[in-house]
Amino acid sequence: MKALLLKYWERLRSSFWFVPAAMACLAVALAFGAVALDRAVTDEWLERLGWRYSGGAEGASLMLSTVAGSMIAIAGTVFSMTLVAMSLASSQLGPRLLRNFMRDTANQLVLGTFVATFVYCLLVLRTIRRADEVAFVPQLSVSIGVLLAVLSIGVLIYFIHHVSVSIQADVVVARVSDELHDGIGRMFPGHLGKSRSDTPNPADEAELPAAFAREARPVGALDDGYLQLIDADALMALAREQDLLLQLECRPGHYLVRGQTMVMVWPGDRVTEERVGQLNAAFVLGNQRTATEDIEFSFLQLVEIAVRALSPGINDPFTAIACIDRLGSALCRLAGRDMPSPFRFDDLGQLRLVANGYTFAGIADTAFNQIRQNARSNPAVAIRMLDAIAQIAGHVRSAQDATCLRRHADMIVRGAREAVPEAGDRLDVEARYRAATQALSKLHGAAGDEAGS
Repeated sequence: MKALLLKYWERLRSSFWFVPAAMACLAVALAFGAVALDRAVTDEWLERLGWRYSGGAEGASLMLSTVAGSMIAIAGTVFSMTLVAMSLASSQLGPRLLRNFMRDTANQLVLGTFVATFVYCLLVLRTIRRADEVAFVPQLSVSIGVLLAVLSIGVLIYFIHHVSVSIQADVVVARVSDELHDGIGRMFPGHLGKSRSDTPNPADEAELPAAFAREARPVGALDDGYLQLIDADALMALAREQDLLLQLECRPGHYLVRGQTMVMVWPGDRVTEERVGQLNAAFVLGNQRTATEDIEFSFLQLVEIAVRALSPGINDPFTAIACIDRLGSALCRLAGRDMPSPFRFDDLGQLRLVANGYTFAGIADTAFNQIRQNARSNPAVAIRMLDAIAQIAGHVRSAQDATCLRRHADMIVRGAREAVPEAGDRLDVEARYRAATQALSKLHGAAGDEAGS
């Protein structure tokens, strides 16, 4: 249930209707409250405020009608401008970035401001009574409508500036990078239950039971789609309640086909139709990947921008270099964090869950492979990738991670040797390659000294 709620909350955050609808509801409450206050207080009390509408019913009706008509027209214009910006970003930077534009709170608030002002003026307008009826002019409510109109003009000016800035490539790359950094801070280290260090009597090694491979039963997906979220708490509670050991065969970001194994359950004879339904309820599938629990998706967003920038139709190596800088920064942060152990325990120290976790090498492959493959003949991009590897080398803490970086450096320089026609450019790439390998060699030496001591 928790994972499902998170999925729907993510959908609400990425929608254009939720914030404007909420602001429209607030406008309804404000309109009824302001009109009720107008009916309750006297004109003398309103005059003491120093600001209020003092015209008649005809003037109030005309003013509110003008404001309401203007606001709904501007709302349509704002929506059109947003769609144009999204279309431009989709064609230049990639369609998967549309989610970032739709999640932009500023765009949602701007659209909501105009819609809310329109709704407010419309509701107040219907309460005005002329002299031939029982005369009533909600002076305070009309004054609030005028203030909302002035506020909306300021919001419109801000929106024009915001749209102009938000479609710039460097700004888009920076926002995706910020989301990536937030994901790294949230997920590493991550806990599905308690880690070994939190258990009362941790063992030296965690091992699956000898009969696990023989007696465990696979539980498959009941539908097709991308795995977006895993309700870890529900899995741990079920494993504790039924005395089960679960081994996850997938992680958020993987595409699952109906019937594909998601989790191995031991003992297998305890798997019933009810258990299959409970296990599937803990895995939330969707039509697209999300960054909530899928750190590779955020890396791939930057990779997609870089690859599209390197395509012959766009040919923008500067944007690709900006993406490489951000990827290097994210990998530096990731290298300084502990990867979570795949073994998860309950409060009594009993092994309950074996997760399919991330590795630094796997994430580095995601960050570098596609860019390297598309930049073989571009020495500037190859040089910046080698610079990024040299920078990351100062943050990695294991020889295994250094070996992964050395492998990428070797592939980059081999590609440049084969595809870069100019000898001087190849010499520049070779020089950066030597700098990167020297930085990695220092790490190997430090690791060896630590092991010897």
